[in-house]
Amino acid sequence: MMRRERLWLAVSTRWPLIFFSRRSLAICLVPLSARIQQTLRNSMKKLIVAAAVATVLAAIWPVAQAQNLAIVNGKAVPSSRVEVLTKQLTKAGRPVTPELQGQIKEEIINREVFLQEAQKRGLAGSEDYKAQLELARETILIRELFADFQDKNPVTDAEIKAEYDKFVAANNGKEYHVRHILVEKEDQAKSLVAQIKKGAKFDELAKKFSKDPGSAPKGGDLDWANASSYVKEFSEAMMKLEKGKITDTPVKSQFGYHIIKLEDTRTAQLPPLDQVKPQIAQQLQQQKLQSFQKSLRDQAKIE
Repeated sequence: MMRRERLWLAVSTRWPLIFFSRRSLAICLVPLSARIQQTLRNSMKKLIVAAAVATVLAAIWPVAQAQNLAIVNGKAVPSSRVEVLTKQLTKAGRPVTPELQGQIKEEIINREVFLQEAQKRGLAGSEDYKAQLELARETILIRELFADFQDKNPVTDAEIKAEYDKFVAANNGKEYHVRHILVEKEDQAKSLVAQIKKGAKFDELAKKFSKDPGSAPKGGDLDWANASSYVKEFSEAMMKLEKGKITDTPVKSQFGYHIIKLEDTRTAQLPPLDQVKPQIAQQLQQQKLQSFQKSLRDQAKIE
């Protein structure tokens, strides 16, 4: 019976120890001395207290687990570190996927392992560490300064619209589709002009002789662009050409000598505001930040 059936324990002042079987209900009473009775009462109190503590721990354990990412060598790694790193990645424009979340957790645990080892070796007291720590502190604080300025001085829709209107005004008109051959010597440029007038293919000569690495493989093709995209000497000569014609005289610029061929012209194709709004906003935000930095420097008393 003792091996197969559960035994129950009850305590009373008269018959302190009572064993009974749930199945047979057979009761065996064992009288005990007053000293043993007191010992049993104390033991029972300890069991009750232990049970209460276990109940409380069972209730708060999930909360403690939620607050900690892991326990590394007995030290709790708070889950808040995940939130901090996730926030930094989000600020940088990187989407935090479930897969990346797992990588973040592993990274934080690895960092804690390495930090503990570095601290164990006393590296936190080295002069090199202190110097790098100070540099990092300065960098972070300056970054926060710039972020604070940008938060308090956002680019407005009106500013974006005004900048777009300036862009339209500056680029309204014609776009030019041209080819060119760029060489270092004027004599060589004149020789190529003569060859083209005798029937040589412009694009073949460009592939063979042009020094412009961007356009030479494409037969000198510069695609569509407005006149302001080129240096002054180039754009002035280009705008005088008729469709299909080349410059009779090589055009000298800071890059060398150009032979220019006008393929075609068209009315400027400008993107709508909504399409370029993010780029304009970013450009204006950068300009504001640069002005802010310059104003701080100009106002500083430097001896």
